[in-house]
Amino acid sequence: MSRTSLVRRTLTALAALTVAGLALTACATGENLGDKPASGDLLASVDTNFGKIDIPKPKDGKQLRVVALGWSDGEVALSLGVKPVAIYDWQSFGEKNKGVGPWATAEFGKDTPVLIPRTDATLNYEQIQSLNPDVILNVRAALDEKVWQRLNEIAPTVSAVKGTPDYAVKWTDHTRMIAKVLGKEKEGETLIKGLEDKIATIRSEHPEFAGKTFTSGSKFGDAYGASLPGDARFDLYGDLGFVLNPTIKALPAQGFYAPVSVEQVPAMDADTAVLTTIGYPLQAIKDDALIQALPMVKDGRAIFADPEGIVMAGSSAGTIRALELTLDEVVPQLADSVAKLGK
Repeated sequence: MSRTSLVRRTLTALAALTVAGLALTACATGENLGDKPASGDLLASVDTNFGKIDIPKPKDGKQLRVVALGWSDGEVALSLGVKPVAIYDWQSFGEKNKGVGPWATAEFGKDTPVLIPRTDATLNYEQIQSLNPDVILNVRAALDEKVWQRLNEIAPTVSAVKGTPDYAVKWTDHTRMIAKVLGKEKEGETLIKGLEDKIATIRSEHPEFAGKTFTSGSKFGDAYGASLPGDARFDLYGDLGFVLNPTIKALPAQGFYAPVSVEQVPAMDADTAVLTTIGYPLQAIKDDALIQALPMVKDGRAIFADPEGIVMAGSSAGTIRALELTLDEVVPQLADSVAKLGK
């Protein structure tokens, strides 16, 4: 499968989440079934949307068996040195890439996880049970108690913390939660510090980014939308000092995304923006009369990001390595865009 096809499938999967509101998820609750292990037998105890979840240590020192169901949960676990036995292939990376971004595939070595294909159907609980997991990750996901109840009968199931909008888990929180679950908190903090240091360097080199309004916008067919905090497609730019465009912030949110009607397209205008398409060629938004009428587009302050390129693929995945690659590509473009303000 080509890199182009992989990235197109990634963005198409995101569109399906946004437009159709897929509710595939699993979340944790206060008590797991069965006997509660003694504290000395616990690998971790984490607070989640549905309460505290205890993760027992694997018996006889065996490798922890992880089934990763949330968006990019498997890639985060892999970055921490834990190879999931199964990954729900949200982004259709496929067997060649072992269900993770092509930038992370090599970390599996000779091992290959079971891939659970993305479909609109319910989860195959029998398949998940047959994998004999020690823990089920569904951190970057929707919060569906009925699905959790079934999954938690199989193994302790971990979600994001209480109050998190569906799928809207910031990259730092995503990494920390999974690191704690896996007993890899030190490794998680090391990874986070690496990206935070990179971001700090960029901020020091580009103080002009601070306080500038920003829109991460997309067009899919006749519809439009904008990313919100909790979606790495905005969070990464917020970390650089940009602020969410107030007119986007005022729109009703759907999880990590704000739908934008035809009449509301002017709300996307900001100091700068990254604009793309989902499931369509980039030319579709470049040729859009409403988008072209925005002052930021007329002034050349909007970045049109190829849906098949690393800027969108990396920020959609939202993992630390993917975001590092995104920054390498997009920061020079942001600097050029902001430099045009006031000219």
